[in-house]
Amino acid sequence: MSLQFDVRARDGRARRATLQTSHGIVETPTFMPVGTAASVKGLTPRELREAGTQIVLANTYHLWLRPGSEVIAAAGGLHRFMAWDGPILTDSGGFQVFSLRERRTLDDDGVTFASHLDGSRHRFTPESVVAFEEALGVDIAMALDVCVRLPASAGELERAVALTTRWARRSLEARTRDATALVGIEQGGLDRALRERSARDLVALGFDGYAIGGLSVGETRDEMEAATRFCAELLPEERPRYVMGVGTVRDVLFAVECGIDMFDCVYPTRCGRNGRAMTRDGEFHIRNAAFTRDLSPIDRDCPCAVCTTFTRAYLAHLFRSNEMLGPRLLSYHNVHLLNALMGEARSAIEGGDWARFYRSTIARASRDAITPA
Repeated sequence: MSLQFDVRARDGRARRATLQTSHGIVETPTFMPVGTAASVKGLTPRELREAGTQIVLANTYHLWLRPGSEVIAAAGGLHRFMAWDGPILTDSGGFQVFSLRERRTLDDDGVTFASHLDGSRHRFTPESVVAFEEALGVDIAMALDVCVRLPASAGELERAVALTTRWARRSLEARTRDATALVGIEQGGLDRALRERSARDLVALGFDGYAIGGLSVGETRDEMEAATRFCAELLPEERPRYVMGVGTVRDVLFAVECGIDMFDCVYPTRCGRNGRAMTRDGEFHIRNAAFTRDLSPIDRDCPCAVCTTFTRAYLAHLFRSNEMLGPRLLSYHNVHLLNALMGEARSAIEGGDWARFYRSTIARASRDAITPA
C-alpha cells in the first residue's frame, strides 16, 4: 500500500484516524479544499495552511488541458509548481464525464473530450490518466470512473458500474509509481444492488482507498444521505473512505457520522466568491442590506484571522464596492470554518462525545436565518 491508514478512535460509526502520505500525515476526518487548476481560488498556499488545510485537491482534466504534464514535470512536479508542500489528491476526470457530458464521447476503452477551452480533442483512458497523475507526482490519484447524472436509467447505471470496474482493474495494472496511492471509486447511483456489486468488485481488486462517487449529481438530500450511509458500510474498515463532492456543514458532518474520512467540494470557496458566509449558526449573504451596519464578526465563535480582525459591515462594504479583498476574506473564513469543525469532530470522537457534538452542531447549522447583531 502507498498509504498507511491507522484508526485511532471510534465513536459509533464515526472514526478518527491518521493517513500517512508521501508528503506528510493527514489527520482525519478531513476536508479537502478544491484547487481545480492547481489553485484554490483566492487563497495562497500560506493562507490555506493558516486556515487549517492539510490536503488539497486538483483536477486531472483541467491540468491536462493547461498547462499540461510537461510543464508541471519540468517544474519538479505539482507540489513545487503550485508551491504547496502538503499532500495532493487529483480527481481523474470522471466528474467531467458527468459535468461535460455534452462535450465528451464515451466508449468501452475510455472517453474523448472536446476541450471547453478551444474544442481540441483529448483522449482519456485508465492508463493515460494514471500516467498523467504519476507524472504530476501527486500523493493520491483517483482511478478514472464513469459518473452519471441522477436520476438515471437502469441501463445507464449498469453501464457506469461495469465500465468503472473494468477501468479500475486497468488503472491498477497501469500504475508504476509506489509513492502515488490509487483510489477506486464506487458507482451505482441510488441502486443498492449496483452499489453492492461495485463495492464488492472494487474491494476485491485491492485499492489503497475507496471513494463513494456519483452523489450530489441531481438526487435529493434525503436520497444522498441514505446512499452515503448505505455505501459507507460496504467499504472496508482498514482503508480510508472518501465521499466526493460534499461541502456544507450539514453534509460533511453527516458523512463523518457515517464513518467517512475525507471530503472535498468547491462549495466553501464558491460561496466565498459570491458573498455567502458559512457560520456555525447557518449561512447568510453578506450583500444583504441588514449587514451594512453590523459591526460583529462573521461568526462570533470563529477564531480565524478574518473574524478576529474584520466586521460584517466591512465585508459588506467590500462586496458592495466590488473590492477583490471581499471574496478572498470570505473564502478564507469559509475554508477555516470547515477545517475547524473537522478538528472539533476529531476531538469529539477521541473523547467519546461525538453524538452530543454532532447533534448540537447540526442543530445550530440548520437554522433558517441569521440576523444582524
